[in-house]
Amino acid sequence: MFYVKKKIVFYEKPGCLGNKKQKELLKENGLELEVKSILDTKWDKKTLESFFIGLEKHEIVNESAPKIKKGEIDLNSITKEQLIYKMISDPILIKRPLIIAGESNICGFDIEKLNESLNLNISTTKKIGVCEGSNETCN
Repeated sequence: MFYVKKKIVFYEKPGCLGNKKQKELLKENGLELEVKSILDTKWDKKTLESFFIGLEKHEIVNESAPKIKKGEIDLNSITKEQLIYKMISDPILIKRPLIIAGESNICGFDIEKLNESLNLNISTTKKIGVCEGSNETCN
């Protein structure tokens, strides 16, 4: 019998320190990663929606994106569908990482969902989603 590594697709913002730590944790736990740039991928509404099922606007948006921080986009005044269209033209708005794990599409670094989707037991006590030099979640 041989062991086959579980493979996931990991959409990152190149250079993001939080994403780097997340990838290291996944590799330490035996996962093989196909890494893609969230910024260079050509997104469409149907694909993005598959990552956002059951999530609210604030759960799918990168709250550190310049247009959000500057108030150029007010989440209270647009619909989820309008936000998704904005993400298609400006992918920095997408909360990252986006992960395809088995049959599951996951928005954000959700260890519990990864464990469930891939039958893993990654520790959920690590603060791996926190950016260097701050206590803010790395979106």
